[in-house]
Amino acid sequence: MADTYQISDQSGLYFVTLTVIEWVDIFTRMNYKELIINNLNYCQKNKGLEIYAYVIMTNHIHLIVRSNSDNLSGTLRDFKSYTSKELLKLVSMQEESRQEWMLRIFSNAAYKHRRNSVFQLWSHKNHAELLWSNEFIEEKLDYIQMNPVRTGIVLHPEEYLFSSAKNYAGENVLLDVTLITKKWKTM
Repeated sequence: MADTYQISDQSGLYFVTLTVIEWVDIFTRMNYKELIINNLNYCQKNKGLEIYAYVIMTNHIHLIVRSNSDNLSGTLRDFKSYTSKELLKLVSMQEESRQEWMLRIFSNAAYKHRRNSVFQLWSHKNHAELLWSNEFIEEKLDYIQMNPVRTGIVLHPEEYLFSSAKNYAGENVLLDVTLITKKWKTM
């Protein structure tokens, strides 16, 4: 069966969900989330990643993105490869109360897949949906911004530090994004 959530148009605008294996809540520590922000910034500057919205939740990341180098799959692959290695270093080296538990889950996941040698942090699949209409774009933008509210982390979207909702509210931000206006050119 073909994966309906694959990236077929490498320059298209996509809503992407990157999920930590077994939904492990790894992004509960500030430095883990900062690593993600720093690498997203790197991908913007060096790999042609255009970010329109994002949110880093405890066990997954939502993005609205496109590639100006026509290689969105490659950029996401590189992002996941680099961040998994660096996150695993952080988990292994610092005072992490859940270290043994997380490494066991990541090791078991790698054992199940030939692609991984020792650990697997990210799910192999990118849940990617091509954004094909203005209404769909706005729906996914609202979904991203409201995610921390729905889970009870904050009362208002712009209160969550690791979200582009701060960009859309005109507040100080950790990561620059291209703001989506109500009208978007679609094919």
